[in-house]
Amino acid sequence: MRIVCLTEETTETLYALGADEMIVGISGFTVRPAIARKTKPKVSTYLDAKIDEIIELKPDLVLAWSDLQASICQQLIQSGIAVHCFNHRTIAGILEMITMLGRLIDKSDEAMEYRAWLERRIDQRAETSAKNKRRPLIYFEEWYDPLISGIAWVSELIELCGGIDVFAEHRVYHDAKRRIIPNPEIIIESNPDIIIASWCGKGVKKELIRSRAGWSSINAIKNNQIHEIKSSIILQPGPAALTDGMDQISAIIQAWHQNLTK
Repeated sequence: MRIVCLTEETTETLYALGADEMIVGISGFTVRPAIARKTKPKVSTYLDAKIDEIIELKPDLVLAWSDLQASICQQLIQSGIAVHCFNHRTIAGILEMITMLGRLIDKSDEAMEYRAWLERRIDQRAETSAKNKRRPLIYFEEWYDPLISGIAWVSELIELCGGIDVFAEHRVYHDAKRRIIPNPEIIIESNPDIIIASWCGKGVKKELIRSRAGWSSINAIKNNQIHEIKSSIILQPGPAALTDGMDQISAIIQAWHQNLTK
């Protein structure tokens, strides 16, 4: 089977399942695993794709993610190419993506084994986090102009790692538009203990966050609790979020607990 992956998470999953030889094209945003970026042709960004180059690769299957890639999928389907577009937004959805991808490439056993390993890590993290007596309020910022709160799996990971997402109610929204925070005053009033930022495809400027009007009164600002997690880790709807992403959120929360005892 010849597969083109238009987003990074399916590439990382295929490598984890020992199916990397099937990949004939990847997204130019791919950074995990590093070997993929060095050895596989880059045929897309996130919202655009080199349709002619993809056709020339003669893929048996193209893997996409979300409604934002709908037009790419349409063009490929109209060109006679089989496309499977995942559209998950939750931890459970990430795990199911892995299972479904395993079925698609006849590696169900490997996929179930990999999923079980991830589930064990998640359960262990939840068990450890449950021992904490306090749960910090956390504001996760996915974008800065306009301000956008975290997508569902990020909100779930914050909770799983022992925090409280101050915009947990936003996790029901699939699209970023409905997660826009209309008034920064809401964040000031919620007074988060920790701010975690991950600006999609862009480095976080902590000074920009600190200098926002009225934000100097926020506990996270006063206690220097502004943290960045790379978008390629935490905003990837795949294994990275459930491994390095979860670990980094947990480390941030545990460091906050340690500061409380000083």
